[in-house]
Amino acid sequence: MGGLSLVLGIVGIFVPLLPTTPFLLLTAALWVRSSPRLYDWLLAHRRLGPYIRQFRENRAIPLRAKILSLTLLWGTLLYCILAVVDRWRWVQLGLLLLAVGITWHILSFATLRR
Repeated sequence: MGGLSLVLGIVGIFVPLLPTTPFLLLTAALWVRSSPRLYDWLLAHRRLGPYIRQFRENRAIPLRAKILSLTLLWGTLLYCILAVVDRWRWVQLGLLLLAVGITWHILSFATLRR
């Protein structure tokens, strides 16, 4: 399960609708007791470790990450709403509600200022 959540977290770096930090936090939670070696590797990882450490220490998301994630989220979903599912109003409404919900969730966390 830890490996699967790690893969989903890594994919989430590139896919706007898939969150990175929650999957990495889940990975850390699964590995903290089951595999201390993998947990230590994850926290020491040059790219993935800061996601977990920053969130764990500050319960906050960096401003740059918020801006980037919301820009990619809205860009992707607006494209889908206007160009991909332009004839299905219920899907458009669902995607719009999804975007609003994800935006609210991201903005509900404090902003980490460096």
